[in-house]
Amino acid sequence: MTLHLPDAHGALRAYEPRTEPLALTPGAPFTSRTVFSAAHVVADPYADTTPDSPAAVDWDATLAFRRHLWSHGLGVAEAMDTAQRGMGLDWAGAAELIRRSAAEAKAAGGRIACGVGTDQLTGPANLTEVRAAYEEQLAVIEESGAQAILMASRALAAAPGPEDYLEVYGHLLRQAAEPVILHWLGPMFDPALEGYWGSSDLDAATDTFLDVIAAHPDKVDGIKVSLLDAQREIDLRRRLPKGVRCYTGDDFHYPELIAGDEQGFSHALLGIFDPLGPLAAQAVRVLDTGDREGFRALLDPTVELSRHLFQAPTRFYKTGVVFLAWLAGHQSHFTMVGGLQSARSLPHFARAYELADTLGLFPDPKRAEERMRNLLSLYGVDR
Repeated sequence: MTLHLPDAHGALRAYEPRTEPLALTPGAPFTSRTVFSAAHVVADPYADTTPDSPAAVDWDATLAFRRHLWSHGLGVAEAMDTAQRGMGLDWAGAAELIRRSAAEAKAAGGRIACGVGTDQLTGPANLTEVRAAYEEQLAVIEESGAQAILMASRALAAAPGPEDYLEVYGHLLRQAAEPVILHWLGPMFDPALEGYWGSSDLDAATDTFLDVIAAHPDKVDGIKVSLLDAQREIDLRRRLPKGVRCYTGDDFHYPELIAGDEQGFSHALLGIFDPLGPLAAQAVRVLDTGDREGFRALLDPTVELSRHLFQAPTRFYKTGVVFLAWLAGHQSHFTMVGGLQSARSLPHFARAYELADTLGLFPDPKRAEERMRNLLSLYGVDR
């Protein structure tokens, strides 16, 4: 049946929903790329909470979604930005999420890497306090048996110069039990990270980032770059020491970066691979055969959806990710930690639904249509 979807100008337009999903089934492990999906958390819709209270998580639904990703061969990047880390999920909640997901990964035979940050610090901190906060979180991840992802720190972003980053990261890398992934998250994802690596000049910041890696190449499995600048990522990955991987976090240019060129390619650690999980997995298996054109044919059409979800203010992309998980039937409600379901508009949701439905992402298009119709009715669209 026809849906009437509101556009950005307030007008309603007719849309005919798709009737059949894509045929996407689990398959063999990947051979050519390492791919992580940064997974979202499912809020408990029945908890009596406020935006400022600790997160109430539906653990069953949250872990079920991770099993869904593992079943398609994807790794799970846990307790990252997509999980509302620093935007509703505090360190106590993140630590529990890490422990539960790591245990689930062992049971399911899935790969997992978890974010190490300093978000237990609630105010200005000196370098000693920043190091201690990182160490506390690193110990939790290592005790869980997961790989560590050293995330950018809001507290460290206030450091005056490159030497402070070299000191803090060098200290952490020396004590890490296993090679870690270093994460460079741009200010479009978190404005508090402006000037990370000691400079707002990205060339100077890149040099400091590479200096950290060059001093400890045996302790760096790879880097995750989330700057939404494809050429900068390509230039950076070409300067990495041999054996250090580049995991793209570029949700605007991921097909071309993963496909690569004659000088190399990027692996992936992406928030958009939360809603795209099964389709992304199928595309990577095509790439495993050496078929770059087939890979691009599957993933290129998804970029419009990704750019829509990650449009400015980019940090609110999480709302679209959870919205699509609800439409797809991975959770029974559209409630988010911290009330973040209110962070995007009805026209934004309508366009996200249309793009995802056109791609065939919903396992049950009829259910997605009914849920979209219910949302429209809630907003007063009665036809």
